[in-house]
Amino acid sequence: MSLTHVDESGQARMVDVVGKKVVRREAVAAGTIFLQPETIDLIKQNLVKKGDVLATARIAAIGGAKKTYDLIPLCHNIPIDHIGVSFEVQADRIGIRAKASGHARTGIEMEALTAVSVAALTIYDMCKAVDKAMVISDIRLLEKHKYED
Repeated sequence: MSLTHVDESGQARMVDVVGKKVVRREAVAAGTIFLQPETIDLIKQNLVKKGDVLATARIAAIGGAKKTYDLIPLCHNIPIDHIGVSFEVQADRIGIRAKASGHARTGIEMEALTAVSVAALTIYDMCKAVDKAMVISDIRLLEKHKYED
C-alpha cells in the first residue's frame, strides 16, 4: 500500500487528479463533544452569554468546510454543492453530524470532517467560560460515496 500524498522520494505532494472524471460525491462525518449537564441545560435554554450555540456552530461548520483547502495543506479546492450539519443533544454530550456533497474529481470527505471539527471547536469556544471539562471526541468518517452517471 502506498500513500497518495507522498511521491517516490518520500516528499509530500498534492495528488494529480487531472485525469479523473468529475462525478457527484458525498461524505458523512460525525463527532461528539462531551459537556457537563449544566452546560447542556444552558445551551438548550439559549442562556450561553455568547449567543445561540448550535446556530453559531452550524454556521461555523459550513464556513469551515468551505475553507478546508486553506486549512489542510494538500487538499484540493473543490466545489461544494451542499453542507448539512445536525446536532443530537443528550444529557452529557452533543453529537455532531455533517454531510457534504459536490461534483469533483476527488473526494469531499475532508470537507465533512472539517465541518464536524469546526462545529465542535465552536461549541467549545462558546462554552469554555462555564465548562472547563469539555472533551471533543470520536471525529470520524462514516460514509463516502461516488456516483458515476
